[in-house]
Amino acid sequence: MADATALAVAIAGGAVSPQAVVDATYDAAKAREDLGAVVALLPKCMAVRTVKEGAATGGPFAGVPMLAKDLGAQVANLRQGLGSEALRLRLPETDRESEGRLTQAFRAGGLAPVGLSTVPEFGFALSSEPPRGPVARNPFDTDRTPGGSSGGAAAAVAGGIVSIAHATDAAGSLRVPAAACGLWGLKPSRGAEVSGPIFANHLMGIASEGVLARSLRDVAAAYELTRLTTAEARLPRAPVIGLAIPSECGSGEADAALLVSGHLADAGCEIVDINTPETLGREVHRLIGEILAVALTAVLDSVDVPDAEISPLAATNRARGRVMSGTQVFAMTNRLAKLSDATHNALLSRCDAALMPVLSGPPPRTGHFTTDHADLDRHLERMEVMAPCVALANLAGLPALAIPAAMSDGLPRGAQIIGPPHSDRALLALASRIVPALPQIPFPFPIAGMPE
Repeated sequence: MADATALAVAIAGGAVSPQAVVDATYDAAKAREDLGAVVALLPKCMAVRTVKEGAATGGPFAGVPMLAKDLGAQVANLRQGLGSEALRLRLPETDRESEGRLTQAFRAGGLAPVGLSTVPEFGFALSSEPPRGPVARNPFDTDRTPGGSSGGAAAAVAGGIVSIAHATDAAGSLRVPAAACGLWGLKPSRGAEVSGPIFANHLMGIASEGVLARSLRDVAAAYELTRLTTAEARLPRAPVIGLAIPSECGSGEADAALLVSGHLADAGCEIVDINTPETLGREVHRLIGEILAVALTAVLDSVDVPDAEISPLAATNRARGRVMSGTQVFAMTNRLAKLSDATHNALLSRCDAALMPVLSGPPPRTGHFTTDHADLDRHLERMEVMAPCVALANLAGLPALAIPAAMSDGLPRGAQIIGPPHSDRALLALASRIVPALPQIPFPFPIAGMPE
């Protein structure tokens, strides 16, 4: 299997050197610039040193290059901008001492961050097309988006530039790109992973961080590196899986979820149909939109970014957040608790885990999520239509595992399994039972540095 684990084995065995891996990674990034996956790379000499340090750890990914996301956990010598040059110019550059615990956990496992992946402006889209570029494109069809906001990460992994990449998920931002690009990805339970000491991406607890990879074993190994909690929720050996397919979903996505349900049934699960909480999903999506508006206002005001240096859409979203009173923001925390409880009841009252599509159809064409307008409601509606009910797991703090389920019309199709809080390991173990039955995704490029 060609994945990050296999690349680490090749490096450890001497089949490929750290220098050769870096050379291949940088050559691939240059050759596939049209994918728009990468916004920054370390100087090559620094990258070689970073990869050699990773190779010396003996961890499961010893010496494997990765991309950090241009949003979320910070990395030394790589200045984040959250998809905005206005912020990149103002946010302080980190050093090794100020790196977050997540990055330290990645490094302890041998991963070597060598660059930053593309995100939409302030992470606020399900595509990854920041106003000043680059435009991230789907390696399976470069006219389409790889998703967002971790779209650059997904494009880089599916495009073979790196074998694994950091991703975040506040409203589907990890699972949407996974489904669009045929990748695995786990949105962990709230509080399950190491985080801080900077909590700028906490977002009232809706955001989680993880990785995108070509294999389940890579995602599981990365989760073990970053896992904080010892609390574990187990699933029965023969769990009841509730199948929910939103009405907006097309046949390709519905069929992908049905295929996974069939594999789970063959693995001993009981499959039952449950109602899709679409009205609840829209309520959750609206609340998360309000949380993101308040967060954006706080970030931009903290470093005095003028509206003239951001897109009209971002300026409108900032204005929305700025007029919210402290009382309104406090009321949002109560709504979050109530909607979280409703989500638990809707998805897990009759079953041990829920199975749903991630997307409603194939990833849209690039340009679908423009930012040169002030129609905030239209933008939010388009995100909810593209990935209906995907934000439920974020608001309720539930783990959700994206599964590459099928290929249709030349594009990957994905599904997700959502479990109770802290059932992350149990979901990974459950998915491992169906891996042999899943199709091999025909990635258009091999992984850079992987020996033939």
